[in-house]
Amino acid sequence: FLIVVLVLIGSCAGNKQEKIGYDHDAPGRVEILFLGHDSEHHNSEKFAPMLAMPLFQKGINLTYTSNPEDLTPENLDKYDGLMIYANHNEISPEHEEAIKNYIEGGKGLIPIHSASFMFRNSDWYVDAVGAQFKSHGAGDFTALITKPDHPVMKGLSEFETWDETYVHSKINPDMTVLMERVEDGYNEPWTWVREQGEGRVFYTAYGHDERTWQHPGCHELVANGVLWAV
Repeated sequence: FLIVVLVLIGSCAGNKQEKIGYDHDAPGRVEILFLGHDSEHHNSEKFAPMLAMPLFQKGINLTYTSNPEDLTPENLDKYDGLMIYANHNEISPEHEEAIKNYIEGGKGLIPIHSASFMFRNSDWYVDAVGAQFKSHGAGDFTALITKPDHPVMKGLSEFETWDETYVHSKINPDMTVLMERVEDGYNEPWTWVREQGEGRVFYTAYGHDERTWQHPGCHELVANGVLWAV
């Protein structure tokens, strides 16, 4: 069969939105808003397409924006979940309230890697994500699966990749850790899920650059996380 990828460029709050996927009106598909940023560090504009096709094949469409001004109730209401991979330091009170109501009202939040060091002026956001980035080294490693029977981990295998070795602070004890990174006898929470109001949160610390974003193991993990979260 023929797979067609359409990139539709529109305008929202003076910034671009790109729809990555095919036939957004098809029934049964999951619609995700992907919030990135305009930066070559954690290059969300480059990496989002690497995830778009594998997720499309799982029934998930991504719509990309780099503008936090798109986090309005009217825009969020078009989507089943919000994926975040960026380095926006702060969030306005109105946009914080919008995503809080959106997630706690029953939608999915999917923060990836650097999203755990975003919106640092929002205690609600840090608690909802489940932790805040503290520091990192880097290298090749394999995060260990700790909950193989959880729906997110069904059918997945551990995989090795080069990535930043995140250490987190402000860890919310109200979470289920699915993967851990072991270093010097310490088990660092690496991938987890939690509930926030009526909504669900899936987080993984994977994702510094294309070495992870292009890895099939990462594609499978994020796809399962999205489907669980929504």
